Amino acid sequence: MPEDPTPDPQAGPGGGESTFTVIVAAVANLGIALAKAVAGVLSGSSAMLSEAAHSVADTVTEVLLLTALRRSGKPADEEHPLGHGPERYIWAMLAAVATFVGGSVFSLYDGIRTLVAGEELGDPLVSYVVLAVAFLLEGYSLRTGVKQARGEAVRFHAPLRRYLRHTPDTAVKAVVMEDSAALIGLVLAAGGLLGGQLTGSRVFDGVASLLIGVLLLYVAWVLGRSNAELLIGRPLPAPMRQRIREELLGVAEIEAVLELTTLVQGPREALVAAKVDFRDVSTAAQIERACERAERRLREVFPGVRRVYLDPTPGTARAKPAPPPRGDTPSSGRSDGG
Repeated sequence: MPEDPTPDPQAGPGGGESTFTVIVAAVANLGIALAKAVAGVLSGSSAMLSEAAHSVADTVTEVLLLTALRRSGKPADEEHPLGHGPERYIWAMLAAVATFVGGSVFSLYDGIRTLVAGEELGDPLVSYVVLAVAFLLEGYSLRTGVKQARGEAVRFHAPLRRYLRHTPDTAVKAVVMEDSAALIGLVLAAGGLLGGQLTGSRVFDGVASLLIGVLLLYVAWVLGRSNAELLIGRPLPAPMRQRIREELLGVAEIEAVLELTTLVQGPREALVAAKVDFRDVSTAAQIERACERAERRLREVFPGVRRVYLDPTPGTARAKPAPPPRGDTPSSGRSDGG
C-alpha cells in the first residue's frame, strides 16, 4: 500500500462516514453560533462576536460540504461520462471562501474596530459559560473527525498528519481543521475576556479578535489550496503510479508503458490512462484480451481505480523514420550527363 493517501481501496462508493462527520459538526456549530452571539451581545465582547461569526461560517461550510458529498455521489450519465466526483471540490472551495468571508474578515474588522473605538465591557459570566459548553461540543465534533481520519490513515499505513495533508477527502480535512481552529479560537476568546476583566482594557479583547481572524485566514488558505490542486488535477502518488506500471508490464503482450497519466477524481475514484507498446507478434484479438486482463489486474490491486484507458502505441524506436542507407547523398537536382 502506498504511503501517500489516495482513493480508498477498501471503501465502497458511498461517503456515509464523511457525511456523518460533517452532520455532527454542522449541528454542533449551529447551536454554538447562537449561544456565542447572545453571549457576545450581553458581554460586549469583540472576541465573542468574532467567535459567533466563526461558528456561523463553520455552519455554512458544513452545509456546503454536505451539498458536495450529495452531488458528487451522483452516478455517471450521458452528459457526465466521467461522473460527478470533482464537483465536491467546487463546493468545498466555496466552503473555504465562506470561512474566509464569514469568519476571518468579520473577526479582523471587529478586532480593529474594538482597538480603535473601544466598547463598554458587560458581565463576562455568560460568555465563560458559553465558551465552556462550546469547548465540549467542538471537542466532540473534532473527536468524530479525528476518529475517521485516524482510521483511514491506518489503512494507508501513513501518519495522521501526513494523511490529512494529502487526502483527497477534503470534507474530513475541513472538519478536522475547522474544529481544531474553533478550539484554539475559544481559548483566545477566553484569554481576551480574562485580560479585559483583570485590567479593564479592551486591548486584550481586540487582539484576541484579530488573532481569531488570522487563524481563520490560515484555515481558509489551506483548504482553498487543497481544493484548487484537486480541481486542477492531481495525479496518484508516485509509489502507486510505479505499481500501476509494474502491473501493466505483468501482462505478457505488453512490452513497454510509454506514457502513464493518472487523475484523482474523488476520495474513492481515480482514472488511469496509458500509451502502451504491445509486442509486434500480438494479433488484434490478443491485444483486446490483454487490455481486459490489464484493467482487471489494476482493479484487483486498486479498487479505487474506476476507469482504465489503454492506447496501443508504437514504441519510440519504431516510431522514428529509418535513416537513409550508408553512402547515399541528397540529390543535386541534375544528372552527371546533364
